[in-house]
Amino acid sequence: MNVLLIAEQAAGVKMLRALTGLDHRVVAVMASPMKPAVAGATVWTVAESLGYPTWDARRVTDPRLAEAVRANEVDIMLNVHSLRIIDAAVLGAARYGGYNLHPGPLPRYAGLNSINWALYRGERIHGVTIHRMEAVVDAGAIAYQECFPVEPGDTALTVSARSVAIGVRLMLRLLQTAATDPSLVPAKEQDLTQREYFGCQVPCHGLLTWAQPAARAVDFVRACDYYPLPSPWGHPRASSAQGEIGIVKASRAGVATDAPPGTVGDTFGTSVRIACDDEWMSVVKVQVDGHYADAADILHSGMLLGDGQT
Repeated sequence: MNVLLIAEQAAGVKMLRALTGLDHRVVAVMASPMKPAVAGATVWTVAESLGYPTWDARRVTDPRLAEAVRANEVDIMLNVHSLRIIDAAVLGAARYGGYNLHPGPLPRYAGLNSINWALYRGERIHGVTIHRMEAVVDAGAIAYQECFPVEPGDTALTVSARSVAIGVRLMLRLLQTAATDPSLVPAKEQDLTQREYFGCQVPCHGLLTWAQPAARAVDFVRACDYYPLPSPWGHPRASSAQGEIGIVKASRAGVATDAPPGTVGDTFGTSVRIACDDEWMSVVKVQVDGHYADAADILHSGMLLGDGQT
């Protein structure tokens, strides 16, 4: 199979490394040449180190790229965590089309930040979908989908890592099937009446409210928790006499409280308890002035935190 890989982020690096050594020809790797490395190398630098041709990912929006796709006899395009909208002429240029690794269970959770939204909404099951790319984003026929349980201690980082591992495995399954007989690649049309599409908005403008059940507050924090990596949503913000505080890592303490919401309670090692509407929330990590700190070093018993402010 002649493969054109369009990829970004750690998931793209994992997919690229997984392709190395397989009986497929990587025609080129399309990525952002100037994208800064968040943790380790970028897709572009890894592709260069492996000796693959690199093409600027911005070209996917240009219909003229279709000529290069046909000239290089590309059989299949794989899109892994690249958010650029691929021109329709380019999508139609590969022999067997293009497929996208989406870190969410389609048709629900289409669009951006599906893992964050799922955790924010308290989902206990999440999933990964490999689907054919069409003109409408995340709406093409599903080739493979796999769901898995979300545990109470999971964060956006742990769910993301699990999604990447599953997604790469499903992409390799797609390639194996397509190489054997492309007609055997599943194509289950989505029930678009069940479709939910999410944009780049952040719920509640990123502001944390204490007068709500601890479970809801904790789910918001977990949905933003990629610590120690950056979060696309930032961290839920609260206010204090010293200024704004980001709540980075938290869990339910499982202890009821009648203290006013936002009250800082007892300290337990590096964590503190903060009152929500029904029970205490245990906060382990906070962010102040762009820096991470143990909650117990910043918050002290008797303090009263306010809701986040715009």
